Amino acid sequence: MAKQHIKTRAVQLLRELTQAHGAPGCEDAVRRIFAAELGGAVHTDKTGNVYHVKRGTADGPRVMLTAHMDEVGFMVQSITRQGLLRFVTLGSWSAQTLLAQRVRVRTRTGAEIVGVIGAKPPHLLSSNERDKLPNVEEMFIDVGARDREDVQDRFQIAIGDPVVPDSPFTQMFDPDVLLAKGFDNRVGLALVLQAVEELRQVDHANTVYAVGTVQEEVGTRGAQTAVFETNPEVAVVLEGAPADDFPSVSEDERQGVLGRGAQVRIMDPSAMMNKKFTQFVLDLATALEVPCQPSVRRSGGTDARVIHLHAAGVPTVVLAVPARYIHTHNSMINLADYENTLELVVELLKRLNAEAVASFTRFLD
Repeated sequence: MAKQHIKTRAVQLLRELTQAHGAPGCEDAVRRIFAAELGGAVHTDKTGNVYHVKRGTADGPRVMLTAHMDEVGFMVQSITRQGLLRFVTLGSWSAQTLLAQRVRVRTRTGAEIVGVIGAKPPHLLSSNERDKLPNVEEMFIDVGARDREDVQDRFQIAIGDPVVPDSPFTQMFDPDVLLAKGFDNRVGLALVLQAVEELRQVDHANTVYAVGTVQEEVGTRGAQTAVFETNPEVAVVLEGAPADDFPSVSEDERQGVLGRGAQVRIMDPSAMMNKKFTQFVLDLATALEVPCQPSVRRSGGTDARVIHLHAAGVPTVVLAVPARYIHTHNSMINLADYENTLELVVELLKRLNAEAVASFTRFLD
């Protein structure tokens, strides 16, 4: 497929996916996009994970190609007498990124109500408050309601309703740089969808189970059931991983830089990837001249946490597009990294035959 078409398709997918409301446990809008993009040839499990099976030309290994559908968000915890919404976080947030940011509350009727996380203007801050960041427990969402009854009756907002950032998808001055909410992990999900599209044009020996998982941001919960459904012999986890190309990080320590290619994660606190599988990917990237960034992470985790421990073990690798400012209202990626990751994923899937997969778990050779 022509490179320009791949890029245009990527932008279209990323725009649609990032704008969808998909807090943990409320991935319905994202799941519908997944199903529509694959022609409805999908099924779900009791947890809400969604699956598409792409069969190959031979009885090859079962490959789990997966990305999580949810994004970090919030949930309405209570409604004050004045009509303000107290909330809890879903996933990891820093309080310093929240004040005065717009959000979207999804009601039981499917409506999305815009609100803002309230912030005192400097005129009303006491001297003690000026240098103090409020706790999340002290924050509230203001949807412009008159009181609690107005919130419940007119707005139809209820306790338990999910909330996500309200942030537009933007192609920046450099059109290859994209800014949006939710690149963690709508970028991984877009890669799953485009990889399946690409595989339809070529022969491959294996059976690929393309999976969108739920509730990764609150403890890799969907992946724990999805790996039972697919029972894979090998797994490829696709992610939008935190870029670390900040002034506060020395150049020697940077392992996720925008514009330098796919990130190949060797380990993080949640999983040590299969060593032979990881090297297979790195060697393939070298052979293809696809830029990549090997990484050993001191923090964080992915769905690999539960996938690699399934049954007697599943050789697993994590490939990621570096994204600046994840777990905030605005994250940033470079399309070149996305394209490089897509090429690496498709070529990897073409080569994951029975012999290759078996070699990953030969430990006495």
